[in-house]
Amino acid sequence: MSDGPISSFIKHHFRHFNAATLVDAAEAYRRHLEAGGKMFLTLAGAMSTAELGLSLAEMIRQDKVHAISCTGANLEEDLFNLVAHNFYERVPNWRDLTPEDERALLERHMNRVTDTCIPEMEAMRRLEGALLDEWTRADQAGERYFPHQFMYRILRSGALEEFYQIDPKDSWVYAAMERELPIFVPGWEDSTMGNMYAAHCIAGDIKQVHTVRTGIEYMIELADWYTRASAEAPIGFFQIGGGIAGDFPICVVPMLHQDLRRENVPVWAYFCQISDSTTSYGSYSGAVPNEKITWGKLAVDTPKFVIESDATIVAPLIFAYVLGW
Repeated sequence: MSDGPISSFIKHHFRHFNAATLVDAAEAYRRHLEAGGKMFLTLAGAMSTAELGLSLAEMIRQDKVHAISCTGANLEEDLFNLVAHNFYERVPNWRDLTPEDERALLERHMNRVTDTCIPEMEAMRRLEGALLDEWTRADQAGERYFPHQFMYRILRSGALEEFYQIDPKDSWVYAAMERELPIFVPGWEDSTMGNMYAAHCIAGDIKQVHTVRTGIEYMIELADWYTRASAEAPIGFFQIGGGIAGDFPICVVPMLHQDLRRENVPVWAYFCQISDSTTSYGSYSGAVPNEKITWGKLAVDTPKFVIESDATIVAPLIFAYVLGW
């Protein structure tokens, strides 16, 4: 693959410490794909509000990412940005805000994520309206879908199209929908749409709470996907942040080995984590990759990288490198 200006700059200037690890990880990502491997990506933090879709959507379209595990927040916040981008407000001086300043944002229904305020009415309530139609329709028909499948359905239906405020090519969920990419969303109830869904169940608008399928069902689906996919190609694991988005899917391998006692299931064939968590053997997000060997997730010879930096800076650079930009 020929290198574009971004990749060339990275190769020339990123020579030591976290910068060098970024190059090593990106090169290994390329080699993994060139050897016929697939890549599983996990998305924690507020990366959708950081507009990671600008690069991640292209990674999906160019077959550089083959499945995703993300928080419910990342799933919905990509679509918030799609339908309400022009109503967002940036707060450059966010470190200086007083409690009274924060309350003023609340009173204006502006939900702050670091330096970015998400507008409740234009983003959250707009998406809720489209989803409620799909939730109730499925509920009445006795149908059940995963959270990401409901998102795919509203995108395909065109229910939100009149509200688009960015080019859909910059939405990673839209790109995933176009490719019917497998997405796994553990702990979806810990999200704005999950809270709204619970509220509609309590209010009686939705009769069957399991109209939206559950995290255990996601794990069963993931076990089936990993079994089939890993039989065809080695699967790498690219982790942005920590938490449930990463811990949930990486555990599918030891579950297949130790709980289902299946033989000949390969472990993850590549591992990279971008993390600003303090290195610690007492936390998942801060654990070094070798600890995962003891849990049956990685092998001794699995290529392993930890880039201790801000994912909003690092992830787009790695994606640009892998894309040859």
